[in-house]
Order: sequence, then structure tokens, then C-alpha cells
Amino acid sequence: MAIDYQSRAQSVLDELAQRQTWRFRHIVYIALAAAFLVWCADGVDLRPAEVTRAIPIIADYFGRMAPPKWGFVETIWQPAVETLYVALWGNVLATFVGLPLGLLAASTVTRSGVLRNGAMAVLNVLRSISELIWAILFVAAVGLGPFPGALALGMNYGGILGRLYAEAIENVDKGPIEAMEATGASRLQVILFAVFPQALPQFVTYNLYWFEVGVRSATVLGMVGAGGIGFELITAIRLFEWREVGLILLFILGMVTIIDFASTFIRSRLY
Repeated sequence: MAIDYQSRAQSVLDELAQRQTWRFRHIVYIALAAAFLVWCADGVDLRPAEVTRAIPIIADYFGRMAPPKWGFVETIWQPAVETLYVALWGNVLATFVGLPLGLLAASTVTRSGVLRNGAMAVLNVLRSISELIWAILFVAAVGLGPFPGALALGMNYGGILGRLYAEAIENVDKGPIEAMEATGASRLQVILFAVFPQALPQFVTYNLYWFEVGVRSATVLGMVGAGGIGFELITAIRLFEWREVGLILLFILGMVTIIDFASTFIRSRLY
């Protein structure tokens, strides 16, 4: 009995020692992280006082946007719709780019390590180059307009969605896959009837989210000549037409809000 009490007491002491060690390690990690942030602050020339002084200037800009120039609606509604086209087709192209690469990058589907690593490398390249850089390249290659904007989103989002697709595929239940393989099903049959039905809700969720992001990104792409409402926005800013800027920002906010509500409704129906 005494031995039992001694072993319990020893286990409690060991647990306390482990907790103290765990706390000490986390304190060290937090201190190192804080020191690293302070070191990086010097690299970005962090100046909180300048931000405080900038707030009245930014508030003045927003004040000049009111009231919005409602008569400008006739000019921007078509570029706004064009922005939606760019985001939609960018998302479609991203699916065509990302889905095959995601399948190749998923260990659940692809057994060859060479193919997996190769597909992952391509996905890393596509998503490491921002959509703005892709847009500049495609504008130079195919000319101005919404088409290079859709291509730019397709390349960048293809890399992002492909990586997300691969993770979703790797997290599916392995039971149906093993059952179909045991019955002699082909690799294509396994993908169509065991992998896709499980991963499809996540695929739709990812695409809806990145379509929302694509609407905002398409606005920025228009500033470099890739079509959409971004061209009107940058023109209004350069001409100091702040009331027109206010209307364009309201248009962008409205589009993003409507898409957000619609995608939330669709996602709620999937689960």
C-alpha cells in the first residue's frame, strides 16, 4: 500500500515537473517570437505615430466621397458586371487547372512520389506568383481587357485551389476506396465513385469562397488594364473625383455582400 502511495506521489511530481517544463518552453517561444517581431518592425520602418497622423487624412478622403455621384451609375454598371465575369471565369479556369494537379498531388490517388512532388511543385509555382503579376504578364501577352484578368485569376487560384483539393482528397474516408480497390475497380472508378462524392462538398465550398475573393481581386486587376471596374476606380482616383470613387466602392461592397450571402446559403445546403 505504501509503495502504491509512493508511486502515485511520484507520478504527480513528474506531471508537475512536465507542466513546469512545458510552461518554461512556451515562455521562451513567446519571448523569441516577440523579439523577432521587434526585429522585423525595424525592417518595415514601423511608425505608429505616423498612422495616428494619417487617420484624419484618410477620414477626409472618405468625407469627400459623400454623397456618392449617383449619376455615374450609367458609366460603371457595365464594368461592374465585367468584374463579375472575370471572377467567374477565373474561378472556372482555376478549377480546370487545379483539379487535375490536386489529384496528382494527393497521396490517396497518386502512388508515385515523383508525380506527387512534381504536381506539388507546379502548384507552388502557380500560387507563389500573385494574380497581379500574372495579370501584367497576360496583358503584355494577349492585350488589354477582361480576358487576361480571367487568365490571371485562373493561374493563381488554380495553384491555391489545387492545393486545397489535394488536402480534401487526402482527408476522405479510406474505407470506400479500399472497398472498391478490393473489388477490382479501376483508378478512374475509384476517383469518380469513392473520392469525388466525399470531397465534392469541400470542393464547392472552396470554389465559392475563392469566387468571393476573386471579385475583390478582379477589381485590383482592372487597375493594370485587365478589365473590370478597377480601371474606372483608378481613373476616378487619379482625377480626384472622390464622389465617383465613393459610388464605385459602394458597388464593390454591394457585389461582395450579395455573393457572400449567396455562397453562405449554398454552403448551408451542402452540410
